[in-house]
Amino acid sequence: MSKVVYKKRKNTDAVKWDGLKKKFGQDDLIPLWVADMDFEAPDCVKEALKEYVDYGIYGYYQPPKGYKEAFIRWEETYHHYQVKREWIRFAPGVVPGINWLLHVLTKEEDGVIIMPPVYYPFRDAIVNNNRKLVESPLVRKEHRYVMDYEDFEQKIVDNNVKLFVFCTPHNPVGRVWEKQEIQKVLDICKKHKVYVLADEIHQDIVMKGHQQIPAASVGNYNEILVTLTAATKTFNLAGCQNSILVIPDERLRKLYDQYMTEIRITGGNAFGYIAVKSAYENGREWLEELLDIIEENYHLMKETLERELPKVWIPELEGTYLMWIDLGAYIAPEEMEMIIQGECGLAVDYGAWFGSEGYDGFIRVNLATSRENIQKASQRIVDALKY
Repeated sequence: MSKVVYKKRKNTDAVKWDGLKKKFGQDDLIPLWVADMDFEAPDCVKEALKEYVDYGIYGYYQPPKGYKEAFIRWEETYHHYQVKREWIRFAPGVVPGINWLLHVLTKEEDGVIIMPPVYYPFRDAIVNNNRKLVESPLVRKEHRYVMDYEDFEQKIVDNNVKLFVFCTPHNPVGRVWEKQEIQKVLDICKKHKVYVLADEIHQDIVMKGHQQIPAASVGNYNEILVTLTAATKTFNLAGCQNSILVIPDERLRKLYDQYMTEIRITGGNAFGYIAVKSAYENGREWLEELLDIIEENYHLMKETLERELPKVWIPELEGTYLMWIDLGAYIAPEEMEMIIQGECGLAVDYGAWFGSEGYDGFIRVNLATSRENIQKASQRIVDALKY
């Protein structure tokens, strides 16, 4: 039985732990920032990689037999989405894939729309590639965020938007979008001939009572839609640099293939293919245990903060292992770093990173660590803010 094992990662060249000095200016913080787990990968992954390492030859490598089939079975079994083998393409990561597809599907100064607060590499990709950044903010309700369809459509019309980067499940607000929500936003995009890049990298990190629905499975949107996903968040394999693009439309596949020919990238590394294949084949039991840990950590922090700090606002966590917390009633924006980092000794992602405005009072906390770290972090925030 593959158990989820917490591992101390200090002095292992882990960005999350050993990159603290570079990112935050000090290295004595509890790292709760970058979306990377402090848990060992499943035993099946370690055993498959060990077998490859022990063989001792690390030359040119092609995707192993069964790699695509393992992903296809996973999608059909757990997401009820039937992917065809010829639809599958490679990228070393979802973020590189998004950047490449911006080049494939848009031209400079085209409008590209996102829904903040959202994963900040989306914004970076748009700005760094000289596309026009367009934002349609999510709307905060009592316990969750929702999409503003009227604003979204108007922004598309007003800004000549050509592409939408859709985060599903949504990072950092933790929404797992429902079928009708996905259909409504995709209908708007189809109406206005807007391409959609559906980032579904967190598709397997879904809490009890919720169901992740692949955007590509809710209707006939193939001519505008590319899905980007990976095993990296699910099984903590980011260092293996392997992600999957699903491109059902033949025209879009040809455009992507032509771009990959131009930049001369033909595939990934052996370690990524082997790790992903073994995880999708035999990692489900490990994932089920992981989901329980994430959910327990979420409730621990949520209950501690809400009990001691009644003005804190935390949306329901439906998916991802990332917790979005509004501390604005207790901390002024200009004091956020001084208190969270200086007084609490925590490294977090700050809300201001996730949108142009309106999120200065938030932090994003990575729950994929030990219960002890979550307990310490929760108590430090309470101690700093309660009085």
